[in-house]
Formats: sequence, C-alpha cells, structure tokens
Amino acid sequence: MSDTDELRPDQPASSAVTVAHIVYALHASAIVLGITGAPTVIGSFVGSMPSIAAVILNYVKRGDARDTWLATHYRWQIRTFWFALLWLIIALVLITTMIGIPIGLGLLIAVTIWLIYRVARGWLRLVDKSAMYS
Repeated sequence: MSDTDELRPDQPASSAVTVAHIVYALHASAIVLGITGAPTVIGSFVGSMPSIAAVILNYVKRGDARDTWLATHYRWQIRTFWFALLWLIIALVLITTMIGIPIGLGLLIAVTIWLIYRVARGWLRLVDKSAMYS
C-alpha cells in the first residue's frame, strides 16, 4: 500500500490496522489468562489489564478508523467488552440466588464460548481486511 492509499477515505491508515491487531491480541491474551488461571474467563476478560488496556486503546484510536471498513472492527471490539461485562453482571446476580446458580453457571460457560468466537471471528476478518457485521 502506498502513501496515497493511506489518505483515501475508504482505506484505513496502517497504524489503525496495527492497533486493531493489538486489541485482538490483548483480548485473546485475557481469554488465555482466564482459561489458565482465573476463576472465570469472563472475569479475566473484563477485569484483566490486557482487556482494560484494549478497550481504552479502542476508544482512544477509533477516530483513526472512522469512515473505513476498519471502524466496524473497533465497534465490534468495544461491544464485545461491554456486552461481556453486562452478561457477567447478570450471571453474578443469578449465582447469588440458590435457584439461579445453574442458570448463572450456564451463562458463564455460554459467554466464554461467545467471547472466544467474537475474538477469533473478528481477528480472522481483520486479517482478510473484511468489515465486521454489527
């Protein structure tokens, strides 16, 4: 890609693409940390430094991807983080009740699978230079 390509409104700057790769890597490392050591993958995903750094990086750098296909990745990454936090809160509320324990634990498992899917699917589409669907 030449310097003139980076200035086209439909093509993101290479630095914005690099940041998106870094964010997916940070989210993937948070999942690995959760699988290998944390009580829950979701807790590690929303509460670990890699994921917190990733979401901050998303918000700081998303303007660099505005009006390009890459903006869909930034939105995908941000939504993944916030929806994971929402589902974690719901699961924890359910777990605090005797009746909700099986539902809450099932929800934690389902959201773990969902997180792995979101990070893998997004990263693969980024490698293909394809936009994400909302």
